[in-house]
Amino acid sequence: MPSQLWLFATTLLIVLLLPGPDMLLVLDSSGRFGRSRGFATAAGLAIARSTHVTLAALGLAALVRAWPVAFTAIRWAGAAYIVWLGVQLLRSRGSTAHGGAHAAAGSHAVFVRRAVLTNLLNPKALIFCSVLLPQFVNPHGWPAWQQLGVLGATSVLIGLGYDLLLATGGERLGRVLRAGGLAQRLQRYVFGSLLIAFGVRLAVVRT
Repeated sequence: MPSQLWLFATTLLIVLLLPGPDMLLVLDSSGRFGRSRGFATAAGLAIARSTHVTLAALGLAALVRAWPVAFTAIRWAGAAYIVWLGVQLLRSRGSTAHGGAHAAAGSHAVFVRRAVLTNLLNPKALIFCSVLLPQFVNPHGWPAWQQLGVLGATSVLIGLGYDLLLATGGERLGRVLRAGGLAQRLQRYVFGSLLIAFGVRLAVVRT
């Protein structure tokens, strides 16, 4: 199991480094509203990933994949939500000071909920868990349920650690961008456009 765990962790890190809506949410939250909002976003993503791991272990991922109507409905709902987030980001005015940004941000629960919904409404994340986790189960090792539990917990913890580091870096980037209004507006336009692009891609690309 230890050798499979190291290989699994390496594979997961490579996947986490690929740009996606989760990464953009963490960077935007911490960059515009401070590290604590970035941490709240990271917590929401950890909750969503824990849910995905649990559902994959229960076999619901296979059910969603086998039932095209359910998969399509969730995919379209997720795509619409991500596009909506991108549009909201493009329409926001931002803030040049941390205090004003914090006042406009709302409670930390808002960021947790936004992250949970963004990740849970992406059926590909659930299917990814159902495909990736079994690949690292050793049939001659511990009981399968124990191995899946360890792999699932590892994926959530590694993802959380990565997102916390990302939030810390995002806050520092935000400080630099806040020094210039043009740079801050450019950040919103780039992040908002990328979120819309990810949402459209989720809607049109089938797995």
